[in-house]
Amino acid sequence: MQLSDYARQVVPFYVMQVVREAAALAPQAAASGQPMIYLNVGEPDFTAPPLVQEAGERAIRDGRTHYTDSSGLPELRERISGWYAERFGVQVPARRIVVTSGASAALQLACLALLNAGDEVLMADPGYPCNRQFVRMTGAQPVPLPATAATRFQPSAAQIAAAMTPRTRAALLASPANPTGTSIAHEELRAIHDALAARGAATIVDEIYLGLSHDAAFGKSALALGEDIISINSFSKYFCMTGWRLGWLVVPEPLLPAVELTAQHLYISPSTPAQYAALACFEAESLAEYERRRAELKARRDWFVPQLESLGLHVPVMPDGAFYVWAQCEEVARKLCGAPTGNTPEDAPSWRLADTLLRRAHVAVTPGRDFGDFGTAGCLRFSTASSLEHLQEAVQRIRTLLEGAGEE
Repeated sequence: MQLSDYARQVVPFYVMQVVREAAALAPQAAASGQPMIYLNVGEPDFTAPPLVQEAGERAIRDGRTHYTDSSGLPELRERISGWYAERFGVQVPARRIVVTSGASAALQLACLALLNAGDEVLMADPGYPCNRQFVRMTGAQPVPLPATAATRFQPSAAQIAAAMTPRTRAALLASPANPTGTSIAHEELRAIHDALAARGAATIVDEIYLGLSHDAAFGKSALALGEDIISINSFSKYFCMTGWRLGWLVVPEPLLPAVELTAQHLYISPSTPAQYAALACFEAESLAEYERRRAELKARRDWFVPQLESLGLHVPVMPDGAFYVWAQCEEVARKLCGAPTGNTPEDAPSWRLADTLLRRAHVAVTPGRDFGDFGTAGCLRFSTASSLEHLQEAVQRIRTLLEGAGEE
């Protein structure tokens, strides 16, 4: 049986490889009295708040489990619209909101509605690896733009303008971004959008971590820039509903018919119980709990970043949102792993150090290999979605390893 061109070229999602290896080592770690600490997966350690859980249970109990409209429950689309107005001061009509089976489905719908084979999509390197795959699934090509600490690991308007060709169909941005936790300043985002629009290209912004912004200068929705912005969002991160698989996208009016028809074919409708549960996300009690959790995530970041610096894991840019820290690791890799013996991806400092931390400290982190090619070999992504207690224990274990290396 012959595989498709895409299937032959698709690359692994390496964070999941770390997940599997950590799971295999977990029994051994527990037996040693040093249970595995997971700082590798971008999943909040919080569950959905009580009102959300109760609403989901009630929906199942009441038999509200049939298909909904492919664009989602009208009342949920209205609640999302109201959240944009109250939280971000942006008026987004409910008719432009399409509820999806997770943000992944939203990204797939956006790509299918816009892209043809041979089109080019500009995106930051480092960046979330799955976004590149959504582009490739259409036959279009992701065009990585090297992003440095000087631009907060985000593409600049000047860089976007210089990279555009007649085949540029869109830029797929993320603000706040995975893996760096950094955002694009609103005025810079406006300049990027203007540059794209002038050439007839679309601006797609992944805003799934927008609710977890920690800096008012960055916590603004791209939707404020105009009705031609395509925004991707999710109930997974801020709303702590990862396994419920529910997201949404906001699309310009001309794209709505194509997106709605494609959604019908792709997954018929989002999960009905999850949608009824999500209605409770917008109750005052739930929103207060989400804000408490956001403050706790910020406190974790504020404690963790200086600790990484003290270990020699330099953080070039303080993350302003999400729950990730992007740290340079070459120095620590040399101390704990020695000099590389080859030139394969597995010899990269981040891969060797991540493997060492996993096996010797039972701390799972994500090597930079997943996130692109520009400077990623020397960086690790830490997730601060785990408890402060786990972060503290992880730091102590790494410190102990380093102290032991210094005595050798």
